[in-house]
Amino acid sequence: MKIAISSDHGGNNLRHEIIKLLAELGLEFVDFGPDSNESVDYPDYAAPVANGVASGKFDRGIVICGTGIGMSIAANKVKGIRCALVHDVFSAKATRQHNDSNILAMGERVIGPGHAREVATAWLNTKFEGGRHERRIGKLMELED
Repeated sequence: MKIAISSDHGGNNLRHEIIKLLAELGLEFVDFGPDSNESVDYPDYAAPVANGVASGKFDRGIVICGTGIGMSIAANKVKGIRCALVHDVFSAKATRQHNDSNILAMGERVIGPGHAREVATAWLNTKFEGGRHERRIGKLMELED
């Protein structure tokens, strides 16, 4: 599995923690930054992750900002993206099982690093159930047209 990851300045510290997790799990990833804690505009950092996932260059993506809200809104503007803002393990599993989410958004000011690692691990390890959910995903995708 190849992962794209980015944050804005508000999610920079948590992004580094999740990058450590990805390395520990032996996953291939590309970090789209930012390279400092200077203020940046979150759409500029959500876009390369969302575009990379939508194009198939990456299997999934992770975006992080202060709350996760801005990054999730920006990512969901890209056709083909199903970005879920998640801060608990149950929702992380459910959004993969039922919604086939392809990008995970989290907020550094909302979730601690240890719990964020648990959420990301659950999200990364959970498979889409398919079945009745495929019809619903199809209807979601039709809303983009």
